[in-house]
Amino acid sequence: MKTAPACANPSDIALEDVHPCATCGARPLGVCADLKGHELQSMACNSENIHAEAGQALFHEGDANPFVFNVVEGAVKLYRLLPDGRRQITGFLFQGDFLGLGGRATASFTAEALTPLQACRFRRGDFDQLLNAMPALEHRLVALAGDELMAAQEQIVLLGRKTAKERLASFLLRLAERQQQLGGAPDQVHLPMTRLDIADYLGLTIETVSRVMTQLKTSGLIRLLPGNDVALSDAAALRALADGEG
Repeated sequence: MKTAPACANPSDIALEDVHPCATCGARPLGVCADLKGHELQSMACNSENIHAEAGQALFHEGDANPFVFNVVEGAVKLYRLLPDGRRQITGFLFQGDFLGLGGRATASFTAEALTPLQACRFRRGDFDQLLNAMPALEHRLVALAGDELMAAQEQIVLLGRKTAKERLASFLLRLAERQQQLGGAPDQVHLPMTRLDIADYLGLTIETVSRVMTQLKTSGLIRLLPGNDVALSDAAALRALADGEG
């Protein structure tokens, strides 16, 4: 994992050093969204830019993890391993997502890059001081925590009550909404994860994921495109299916 050190003191940052933070593509959806001027300087001075290759872990389940992260570019999968070796993927993170809200002692899951990844990394102690000094940062983090809780509740419903078709339809629509927030097309999603990853996230087998993908394609709800892209040919019907009305 490659890292780039940050400055030691906010006063050491020149305007050109702040500019990358001010124009960062992750900022509109990230923890830094409401920060300006000297606040961005303080964030930059208390963080370091890290780069990881696809398949490289930011940290492993059970490891001491003194850091929190903000995803700048790329995608991450979060997973836990059961004692018998089975894997449960608990989430996928994308540009602007924040990682490390829980698990202060040891990491309760593994965070692994799905694609080449760029992130801002903060030491927990430094980040706690930033929270104390910046009410806007604290308020933003509370809002993100609320969004994370809501997503966890939706995932419980998905795993506990929805059929395989409903789960996959919900997953594709959720990805489409996220990618649209990042400026992507509303009717097309990119899947940086494998079908096995999708299966482990939705509580299905890889065979079921492949079969349902084919069924959605045959029904005209989606089109499978080159480069792991999926076109949502009939988003309204897909939404009705996800809601149990299809």
